[in-house]
Formats: sequence, C-alpha cells, structure tokens
Amino acid sequence: MPKIEGIIKSEIVRLSRREMRQVFIPLRREVRQMRARLASLSGGLASLNRAARELRLGEEEPKMEATPEEVKASRITPARIMGLRRKLGISQREMGILTGASLGAVRMWEKGKFKPKPGKKAALVALRKLKKREVRKLLAEKAEAPKGPKKKPSKALPRKMAARRKKAGGSLRKIVKRRRK
Repeated sequence: MPKIEGIIKSEIVRLSRREMRQVFIPLRREVRQMRARLASLSGGLASLNRAARELRLGEEEPKMEATPEEVKASRITPARIMGLRRKLGISQREMGILTGASLGAVRMWEKGKFKPKPGKKAALVALRKLKKREVRKLLAEKAEAPKGPKKKPSKALPRKMAARRKKAGGSLRKIVKRRRK
C-alpha cells in the first residue's frame, strides 16, 4: 500500500510541475519583453528631460535680490516676518533655509527678541517680491544643492547624564573619588 501512495504522490508532483512550466514560460517571456520596453521608454524619457532642461535654461530663474535702498527703507517687524512667512506658505525652517539663517534665529525674529542682521534683512526684503511658486522653486534648488561637510557630533553629555552629575554634586572625577573613600 505505501508504495502505491508514494507513486501517486510523485506522479501528482510531476504533473503539477509540468503544468506550472507551461504557464510560467510564457509569463517569463512577457516579463522580459516588458523589461526591454521599460528600458527603451526610460531612455526616451531621459532624452526628453535633457531637452526640457535646455529649454528651461532660457527661462528666468527666480532671484532673491534687493537694492540697498529698499533694505534701508524697509521696516521689518516680527509681525511682518510672520505674515510674510504665512503668505508664502512656508515653515520657519524653510524661511531659515531661504534666508541663510537658523531655525532658532527665525523664531527669535518672530518673537521680537532679535532683529535680523543686514544680510538677512536683505533676504527678507527680497522674499517679499517673490510668489509662492517661485519660493517653492528656490527651496527645491537649495534642497538639491550639495551640502557642506557634516559636523562632528559634539561630546556634550546627554541631558540625563548631566542631570545625574549635577545631582551627585560635581564632575565625574569627584564622584569617583568620593566612592573610593
């Protein structure tokens, strides 16, 4: 009995593999054809992108420029900075990227704690002249631009460790000396 059972199982496996091959081989051919077609389409798309880029070179890029007279005459207040940012639909971080300032500096400008330096003030005046679409283009360009070398991580202690040291009463050396005594 066990021999017949084994023979039937092996025959079923053999026939199912045969059926799978009959279905799978045409699908494999179809996949190869699709890959070849995709490669040709992506090559065509790359050439179209190059042509579009060359055509765009003739277009005017949005520029952030402000004359010294405009900068001198402008009154930049915290409310106006916040209003400008909201009008352009950008975050504080994006405002910092566009002006070349940090996120903290933009926050302090909007709170009124600090005033923007002349260079940053010129950037803010130039931002007034731009529209949302132009601002988005500038942000996209700045995101694509290669960034400088990464800063090495600081050797500052994590907050928890600093708090423990403070609670323990001093530097690590003092704590170790106390424990040894």
